[in-house]
Amino acid sequence: MSRAKMHNAQITGSGDTAIVFAHGFGCDQNMWRLVAPEFEDRFRVITFDHIGAGGSDLSAYDAQRYSTLEGYADDVVELCRESGVIGGVFVGHSVSAMIGILAAKKAPDLFSKLVLVGPSPRYIDTDDYVGGFTEAQIVELLEFLDSNHMGWSAAMAPVIMGNPDRPELGAELTNSFCRTDPEIAKRFARATFLSDNRADLEGFSIPSLILQCSEDVIAPAVVGEYMHRHLANSRLVHLKATGHCPNLSAPAETVAAINAFV
Repeated sequence: MSRAKMHNAQITGSGDTAIVFAHGFGCDQNMWRLVAPEFEDRFRVITFDHIGAGGSDLSAYDAQRYSTLEGYADDVVELCRESGVIGGVFVGHSVSAMIGILAAKKAPDLFSKLVLVGPSPRYIDTDDYVGGFTEAQIVELLEFLDSNHMGWSAAMAPVIMGNPDRPELGAELTNSFCRTDPEIAKRFARATFLSDNRADLEGFSIPSLILQCSEDVIAPAVVGEYMHRHLANSRLVHLKATGHCPNLSAPAETVAAINAFV
């Protein structure tokens, strides 16, 4: 089976350059529906589902391959190679921001620019780093997910989304989380929240745009600033958008910020 079919990839638009949109944990390519079409007039637009998400081929899921973010990065490389991407733009939301960096390090010719939406190289605080969570908080989060996937989704999605005055946004994210296979969600959560990719930022020189939301509980402002300091060729833009999903809560602002960069 082709990578495109495995990942339920959709290719639209026209242009010599490809722009690839990758979704975050518990989501699928539908999260880009208000953003990706805005680039179809200038780019070949590629959206896809990570294996285990959305309309991807669940039979392709391999617990060992996807126990770390490296497996997801390998997928991005293989999908982009198959799709003829060279010198494209990669747009990664949340954990896919780091997946994109890992993919670009494996295959530097794939992307000429990266857009990192709410990125975090590590979620757990250390003595000299603030990721936004203590180790105990992450352990508790993972244990809650293990014991009650639906309850975790209903409790966490509105917090992650923010924008409590727009409950329909939190409801959409809750529904997205609930559609994910619980066992795959547990493993992806571990690969995401226990990751430490700080070392992968050093020496990375592909031009990168960091989009930092305000009031983001998953990737707070201090994390965006850390990314900016440690990515040599990066630009940090603070969005007015609140929460962790500006692709849904503030698509026009997100499109404008990406357009100004690409």
